[in-house]
Amino acid sequence: MLTRKHSIDGKHPFEKATELFRTLDADAAMKLAMVAGDVTLVLDDTGTILDAAFDPREFPAFANWIGSNWIETVTDESRPKIMEMLAAARRGEVQHWRQVNHPTRDGEVPIRYAVLSVNGGTHRIAFGRDLREAGKLQQRLLQVQQSLERDYLRMRQLEARYRMLFERSTEAVLIIEAASLKIREANPAAHTLVGARAGSLAGKKLPSVLDKSSHDTMQALVGAALVSDTVSPARIRLSRGARDVMVAITGFTQDRGQYLLVRLVPTTERMAPPVSPVLELVDQMPDAFVVADANLDIVTANAAFVELLQAASVDQLRGRHLSESIGRPGIDLDLIEGQIDQYGAARNVSTVLRTGHDVEGEPVELSAVRTGGDDPHYAFVIRPIGRRLRDLPPGSQDLPRSVEQLTELVGRMSLKDIVRESTDLIERLCIEAALSYTSDNRASAAEILGLSRQSLYSKLHRYGLGNLAGDND
Repeated sequence: MLTRKHSIDGKHPFEKATELFRTLDADAAMKLAMVAGDVTLVLDDTGTILDAAFDPREFPAFANWIGSNWIETVTDESRPKIMEMLAAARRGEVQHWRQVNHPTRDGEVPIRYAVLSVNGGTHRIAFGRDLREAGKLQQRLLQVQQSLERDYLRMRQLEARYRMLFERSTEAVLIIEAASLKIREANPAAHTLVGARAGSLAGKKLPSVLDKSSHDTMQALVGAALVSDTVSPARIRLSRGARDVMVAITGFTQDRGQYLLVRLVPTTERMAPPVSPVLELVDQMPDAFVVADANLDIVTANAAFVELLQAASVDQLRGRHLSESIGRPGIDLDLIEGQIDQYGAARNVSTVLRTGHDVEGEPVELSAVRTGGDDPHYAFVIRPIGRRLRDLPPGSQDLPRSVEQLTELVGRMSLKDIVRESTDLIERLCIEAALSYTSDNRASAAEILGLSRQSLYSKLHRYGLGNLAGDND
């Protein structure tokens, strides 16, 4: 809004005006008028534009104004302002800046004018200043102000929700200054737990509500929370009632200060954290059990899996990708995921488990399932079978009986092993056919197959065929 400070009213005049301006010629007066305004109009007593000075690049629509009446170049809302400025100039009154809008093809152009009478009142000069940049700045300021108001309202709403959650939480929660251990805030549950009057904890030191025997423990927890995100809860004793509680501390920074979020949970010496019997049984089962996230990174595992990988603890394995230990890279785990996608589970998949720099690995049998949802997890049950395979007598292992069974081995075994299995299958089928053709006459069967009798007996023993104790020659 324009005020008196935008006019000459009340301003200190030049003390040497006559000496400075009496020699002012027409050219200097013209330059002075052009510098005084972005748009300068010379008007007669009726408001007709006799001449105009402006930048045609900034005001292209103003080129045809000469000869028009000033009032015809503005919007309907601005015409009363033009009439008031012209009337005030006729009366010789001091002018204040007034904003009017000129309509153009590109929209309205806001100009702020002041009118001055010259040549003994014969002519008027209207000095105009372009307000478009100021309008843009005002628009930006308004947008910023509205954005700040929206952010402030959103922050107030968030604060109200979290304040309600803080106040109504059944868990005792304290906000502590890390440097001084002064309690900044405490919810009603914390007041009840420590036996304090409502609202009386703020401003007190945290050690004042603890038993002296717990001060060192609390100080150690505070130091650990300031340097680590994972601090195990500890047992402390409250000063009032000698009551034991479990305390968990998390550090955070706000307004360049360090604070602590302290949570207190009641406990007694006889109380123990509940343990699910399912989890306990899984940890004790003889078969290895491991849970992985959607990326197949290990989340947790039982003791048998930790022992298989010869690790110190499950913490050493967390975050490790399963492909580092299970299966041949790029084959087995992709096959297992494909079976889960198709059948919902993978059952008794033969693969290997590698430890350290072992390339071949230990033969294992694996079954797996996957949970649903946006963040699925995998569960694997792994059973070592290397010792079982070593304990089997030669030739007692079941061989594939058909081509279909051979193709099912793709992905479970290497190509070298599959070729060996297929060779054994062909040998066994040919020997069975020869024995059937010769009515189990081994001498004739050996002759048909082009084998010696000793070689035939060796293969019969290998595949467990026929009555090895007798000879039907």
